[in-house]
Amino acid sequence: MERANESSLMGFILLGFSDHPRLESALFVFVLFFYILTLVGNFAIIIISYLDPLLHTPMYFFLSNLSLLDLCFTTSLAPQTLDNLRGPEKTIAYGGCVVQLYISLALGSTECILLAVMALDRYIAVCKPLHYVAIMNPRLCQQLASLSWLSGLSNSLIHATFTLQLPLCGNHRLNHFICEVPALLKLACVDTTVNELVLFVVSVLFLLIPPALILISYGFISQAVLKIKSVEARHKAFSTCSSHLTVVIIFYGTIIYMYLQPSNSYAQDQGKFISLFYTMVTPTLNPIIYTLRNKDIKVALRTLLSKKIVFPM
Repeated sequence: MERANESSLMGFILLGFSDHPRLESALFVFVLFFYILTLVGNFAIIIISYLDPLLHTPMYFFLSNLSLLDLCFTTSLAPQTLDNLRGPEKTIAYGGCVVQLYISLALGSTECILLAVMALDRYIAVCKPLHYVAIMNPRLCQQLASLSWLSGLSNSLIHATFTLQLPLCGNHRLNHFICEVPALLKLACVDTTVNELVLFVVSVLFLLIPPALILISYGFISQAVLKIKSVEARHKAFSTCSSHLTVVIIFYGTIIYMYLQPSNSYAQDQGKFISLFYTMVTPTLNPIIYTLRNKDIKVALRTLLSKKIVFPM
């Protein structure tokens, strides 16, 4: 029992990229750069969507939720990663690891559901435009957003708790730069077949069903868009939907690779670089993709920047 509790007393040593010491300085700059971009880009989307009345629509309501998710998700991981890459001290307290695991799992799971909700919003907007305002009313939007957040929180409470109950028997050298489920399962000194089965079931629920529904909805959207006679309206619909689809492919593609491969084929080094991509790069791509390909956001940004601020004398 003493050995089982040793990790909770000592915390964990995050090996991170210590086997690539020459890369650590470059990775530090890489993570810091993308973290700053994430903060600036997602804060900008939240502020613009709030200040511009023309953007008070379901699409931008969900986009603001997505930006808030990305801000919180990256902030729960980036500071620890930067500290890990900065110097020889690569430890994290057991409590810090637990908090990081719960928060990152909750936010990551929430994003899986939220992206599907955003696809539903686009489906109704394109395929049922005359009923869009009535269907996607503020109450339903709030309910769908709440469902996304509560689903992620529920998954985190169940899955993280189940993982943290595994005896580690003194193993505290975590071969990762963050506290993540696949890496923690590697430390367990007991059979983890049940945990891996739970991980697989949860992954199917959050990583396969939502993107499948998204692809189906975009099949209907494509059919509806091709029937639009106006070239400008067709282009706008394709531009908006392709932005969302790009985010979906990048986000689900990297996480599916991480969580739906057999444990015996899990490559630690490759897994760490994939994790680095979806935890640091993907939250940066969301605002870039949505702003560069979204005319409404660009117009709203130019309008806000062109306004003169009058200070009282």
